[in-house]
Amino acid sequence: MSGPRRSRVLLGAALAALAMLFAFRFHDSDQLAAALIVFVAPPLLLFAGVLRGSAKAAFWAGVCGLLWFSHGVMEAWSEPALRLLASAEIVLALVVIAAASWPGLSARFGRRRARQHSPPR
Repeated sequence: MSGPRRSRVLLGAALAALAMLFAFRFHDSDQLAAALIVFVAPPLLLFAGVLRGSAKAAFWAGVCGLLWFSHGVMEAWSEPALRLLASAEIVLALVVIAAASWPGLSARFGRRRARQHSPPR
């Protein structure tokens, strides 16, 4: 499996896990419909886009990953009873950010490294 494909599989898995985490977190909420729309739907929609191979979906997953990371940190800090779920959200958000960024980072810095190791003429 190639590097970009591997990062897409990891990104899809992290998005699906994040959607399941949010569904579990808000399953008994008073505003279940709002929680599903705001928290569960975005990672599921991005997951569908990543499965299709959309570069825009991967980009927006990375952007949303920054929001999910911030939300997880805020929730871990302010809700001690939810600290474990918030920590899982933080870890999954970091995986989303890394997996979404990996193809661009490897393309940008991979070429430079290949030129540096070429034999002298």
